[in-house]
Amino acid sequence: MLTDRQGNTLSGATSKAVELFDQAVEAFNIYRGDPVATLDSAVEAAPEFAMAHILKAHLYALATEPEATAEARSIVARVKTIGLDEREASHVAALDQLLDGNWTAAAVALDHHTMRYPRDLVALQSGHLMDFYRANARDMRDSIARVLPQWSPDVPGHAIVRGMYAFGLEETGDYARAEAAGREALDVEPLDCWAHHAVAHVMEMQGRAEDGIGWMIAREPHWSGDDNFFRVHNWWHKALYHLDLGQVDAVLALYDGPIREEKSEVALDLVDASALLWRLHLAGHDVGDRWLELSRTWDLHADGRLYPFNDWHAVMSYLGAGRENEVERILAAYRGSGADTAETGQWARSIGLPLIEGFTAFWRGDYESAAERLHGARYIVNSFGGSHAQRDVIDWTLTEAAVRGRLHGLAEALANERLALKPHSPVNRDFVRRAREGRNGGRMAAA
Repeated sequence: MLTDRQGNTLSGATSKAVELFDQAVEAFNIYRGDPVATLDSAVEAAPEFAMAHILKAHLYALATEPEATAEARSIVARVKTIGLDEREASHVAALDQLLDGNWTAAAVALDHHTMRYPRDLVALQSGHLMDFYRANARDMRDSIARVLPQWSPDVPGHAIVRGMYAFGLEETGDYARAEAAGREALDVEPLDCWAHHAVAHVMEMQGRAEDGIGWMIAREPHWSGDDNFFRVHNWWHKALYHLDLGQVDAVLALYDGPIREEKSEVALDLVDASALLWRLHLAGHDVGDRWLELSRTWDLHADGRLYPFNDWHAVMSYLGAGRENEVERILAAYRGSGADTAETGQWARSIGLPLIEGFTAFWRGDYESAAERLHGARYIVNSFGGSHAQRDVIDWTLTEAAVRGRLHGLAEALANERLALKPHSPVNRDFVRRAREGRNGGRMAAA
């Protein structure tokens, strides 16, 4: 029986197809190249090659885009007609849960899967990304920690696994070990964008903006190539460092350049663009007509059903572009989602709705309502969507609402909270200054 580079058996494969599959897995690992095209070639060489179909389904399902999700469902239906071994059937069972909108059930299924198959790199990486999309920091760390003893430097992909562990450590606040693990992974595989991104997150969370800019510049050739799927997100991280330092011209140059010049339609890239423009707006900067172009691209994905994290970022752009009808469309979908029993439906009702209502109230100048909605909604660490760095826009918006709304007690409390986490951040220092000035210059408002 033929196997992949980690020793997992591959049913329905040929030697040529296995070679192509391993290339696709490597492309997935480092977010570089076109794994889908490579998998198509593998399937052409071996039509019954189950894992080639399964990896392609994972890639489409993890895109969080309606058309890609539909394609993933089609692939899964096709693969169920192929004879599957136990490991392959286990993958399909997890994909079924994911495509039904049950991200936690899918991630837990892959947790159990990797306990049986600890060197299944596709399952490890897909499960890690599912944990990321559902914001489960602990499992991002522990799903990798529990299999690491089964890996060694002589097993292909070991550095990739170490890079995933680095990000799990970062998201659980273990910054020193995260940075060390990320750098060690990059010493072996310098093209690993995820490990690079883990170290970038450490610097963001610690308020090390100058270090972060240096990190990005020094390693730019490794992560900024045209064939790098993750390059926009890494440019976004560089922009955040500049924004924290008040270097707005640099931020706008990055937005108009590598972040948005190609008008990417990838949902991940749109999330970054929305979040960056919103932060610029919070900082008091006019971003002109950039909102309109971005909002029109969001129309491809913002369906009010698939993934609330995306819809929330789409609403930022709709507000910025003055497209109130689209904001109301998403709000209506969420308010009418009571019959949706999938986990994503629960996210929409309990988290997505108050976030969107809070951001909408902020944009309309109703700062008290914005603060009320966002204060509870910010506690979503184990619920849905992205990283701590991405979700910081919630706390930033909440704090700005409290300052602008003259909610003096709340404003100073939130500003102190932010400064305690990132004492070197100019943005956080300015929040403390403004909150204290507001308290001293006006009446005290109940928090």
